[in-house]
Amino acid sequence: MQVTVLQTDIVWEDAQTNLRLLRPKLEQLSGTTQIVLLPETFSTGFSMESYRLAETNSGATITTLRRWAAEFGFALAGSFIACDDTTPGSPCYNRAFFLTPEGEAYFCNKRHLFRMGREAEHYAAGQERSVICYRGWNILLLVCYDLRFPVWSRNAGLEYDLLIYVANWPAARRGVWDVLLQARALENMSYVCGVNRIGTDGEGLSHSGGSVIISPKNERLASVPDNEAGAATADLDREALLHFREKFPAWKDADTFILRN
Repeated sequence: MQVTVLQTDIVWEDAQTNLRLLRPKLEQLSGTTQIVLLPETFSTGFSMESYRLAETNSGATITTLRRWAAEFGFALAGSFIACDDTTPGSPCYNRAFFLTPEGEAYFCNKRHLFRMGREAEHYAAGQERSVICYRGWNILLLVCYDLRFPVWSRNAGLEYDLLIYVANWPAARRGVWDVLLQARALENMSYVCGVNRIGTDGEGLSHSGGSVIISPKNERLASVPDNEAGAATADLDREALLHFREKFPAWKDADTFILRN
């Protein structure tokens, strides 16, 4: 399966402009890939103006992306600022999405809210994670700060084959991003994709990218140059993954545990 990480800058709190700039990038990828990954809060940036910017799953952002997924023939994944209804005071979420060209839509909310950025003051935390089945692959989609918490990413019983992180990860902590993506691939015996933004956000934080696709053996399969907008695609081999897990079944010796909220 071909997977593409699309590394972009983000115009601060301007969904309409970000969607307009995104369309030609997606159009160029049509026919070359099966999944395109976008950064966290790709349409607004990592803003704490959640109540002003939030949309429902049937709002303009997701409606537009669902139409483009069908038009261009690939799935789209990322996150956006979401709410379940537009009543003032309703909870907002940093919501990951996975939209297929066949019209299916999957959503899950970011579990770990970034304390240092006061995210928990403006968003509600997700309570569940779900594995998406797409074209014979099992996929887990998580958001940014979730990367720091290995228990939430744990591939218990090999329930997934591909682990995706969409992020707005600042350049000041870029080394952590690089190391933890590799660790998650190795410890979970899974392909890992990390897609990050570039540029400076509305809070003055710089982002250098580091979007990458990593094999279960920590091989760098594709990456986008730092501080550049662009796309990188890798062809993932599930049969090779299954063979590796059978030949080196370290997962069978993993500790069992119960996760409590």
